Amino acid sequence: MARMVLNETSYFGPGAIKNIADEVKNRGLHKVLVVTDPDLIKFKVATKVMDVLAEAGIPYAVYDNVKANPTIENVQSGVAFCKAEAADCLVAVGGGSAIDTAKAIGIIMTNPEFSDVRSLEGVAPTKNKALTLMAVSTTSGTAAEVTINYVITDVEKQRKFVCVDPHDIPVVAVIDPDMTMSMPKGLCAATGMDALTHAIEGYITKGAWELTDAIHLKAIEIIARSLRSSVAGEAKGREDMALGQYVAGMGFSNVGLGIVHSMAHPLGAVYDTPHGVANAIILPTVMAYNAEATGEKYREIARAMGVKGVDSMTQEEYRAAAVEAVKKLSTDVGIPATLTEVGVKEEDLDMLAQQAMDDACRPGNPKEPTKEDIIALYKSML
Repeated sequence: MARMVLNETSYFGPGAIKNIADEVKNRGLHKVLVVTDPDLIKFKVATKVMDVLAEAGIPYAVYDNVKANPTIENVQSGVAFCKAEAADCLVAVGGGSAIDTAKAIGIIMTNPEFSDVRSLEGVAPTKNKALTLMAVSTTSGTAAEVTINYVITDVEKQRKFVCVDPHDIPVVAVIDPDMTMSMPKGLCAATGMDALTHAIEGYITKGAWELTDAIHLKAIEIIARSLRSSVAGEAKGREDMALGQYVAGMGFSNVGLGIVHSMAHPLGAVYDTPHGVANAIILPTVMAYNAEATGEKYREIARAMGVKGVDSMTQEEYRAAAVEAVKKLSTDVGIPATLTEVGVKEEDLDMLAQQAMDDACRPGNPKEPTKEDIIALYKSML
């Protein structure tokens, strides 16, 4: 049996943030807590959403204590602030970090028995839907606005944990390319490769099925054709990437991921590596490792990546072509080629591999890895 959980309502296109005011009013909500990060206020991105609320006369408060890899403390102080402000609605403005923080705040507000954030790890048996959450994406990568997952960093234990809960999905998602235009090149490249990883891992994961296969292949196609121009700052590229990453999220949120993600999560926890960068470095190597367990799927990945003549290729050729196309895209958008460049140390590999094995994304991988396999994969990327 398969299940699909998606947003109740999503708005796409330039100026889509204007719909937030009507959504708040029509739902009979009284006060908004805007959850964002300090940079998005500084660069006047989150303020666009605040302007929409202000113009409509909707009271709001701002919580911007969100880090790039959000922590347990970010969530706890957010819950306290939400209570103090008596907010009955959350509007998250940002990438995965702001939206993930808002999801955790929203869940704890309506399920106070989970106020110890660690208790939300894995599939948490929450009883109630999160506080009404609307999510505005400012990066084109995480698709947190359409997923049932969120990731929190446990600073004390130097690990990230994944929480999976249909109760946390934003009721409204806003995919407004105008909100992504100020994204710097490096962030645009990293989040875009994160989206590609979602699409490829979702397509080959154990839980994949026909509906999600169609979604993921379309996402790969959109991302492959638009990421380079998006990184170059072109408006059409940014608009297409905003859509492509959302489409990927529709799929992977419902079928899970694999060891690219489970190997990337510890890098964010231990070295603060941006999640998209970690995924991008790891993706081609793990694709090569997984190839034997994917049947004919790499032919369709290669085709979606724009590789010509795949139908006349042997299995070995189209698998190599798929990996090569991903590697080339990553290089073209300026992602580092090795883990050493992002600070990974050989003496940490055993600890990183153990965390990767314990990660909630590992069971979805099409091939069953051992800890030794993971250590070897990390080592080959140094």
